[in-house]
Amino acid sequence: MAKQSRGKCAFCDKEMTNGGLTKHLKVCPQRKELIEKLKKGKSQSLYHLKIQNAYIKDFWLHLEIKGSATLKDLDQYLRSIWLECCGHMSAFMTPNSWDEDGLPMTLKIDRLDPDVKLTHIYDFGTETETLVTIADVRKGIPLTKHPIYLMARNDIPETLCTECGKPSKWYCEECLVEEEKWNTFCDKHAKTHPHDNYGEPIELVNSPRLGVCGYSGPAEPPY
Repeated sequence: MAKQSRGKCAFCDKEMTNGGLTKHLKVCPQRKELIEKLKKGKSQSLYHLKIQNAYIKDFWLHLEIKGSATLKDLDQYLRSIWLECCGHMSAFMTPNSWDEDGLPMTLKIDRLDPDVKLTHIYDFGTETETLVTIADVRKGIPLTKHPIYLMARNDIPETLCTECGKPSKWYCEECLVEEEKWNTFCDKHAKTHPHDNYGEPIELVNSPRLGVCGYSGPAEPPY
């Protein structure tokens, strides 16, 4: 059985799998304590979204989003943390909207069916597809002034240097494009790798978009 990717709870730092965090976040004592301390702010419906790349299962996010937020807010967040490279178009699709332009970006999260299954598509030429489901809903004061709170994400997948087998930090774009080989390198062998027609080796970042359309990060949350 393939090893499942793991990540840390943002509230207590416990490390576990994607599925484990889905259950853990509902009962995490530190999260509950933080929620109970909130006194200022307007109470509203808050949605625990489970986000996962459609094809590379190692990449996932657990987000809490305000019910008053829109799909546009979620789209911008996914672009910032995972996707943005060249300002491509994007859309949210449901099984019933594939023949249309997708759901309106102005649609508020609290208008979604709790059982909804969304597919977010970024770049309709070299697509990156992300699956979005609602794992839980609570009523209360938001944890942040922003539309979205990052509760957990996967650790960056471990890769080993093609040359020596040590942990790698870089990959070669030329190998990927011209030879269709995913070659990664440690600091030492990144400096001695002979390919440079596509520039220097690119740093590995925590994103399923890496290696697509020249994406190079930063793969960091926008807030």
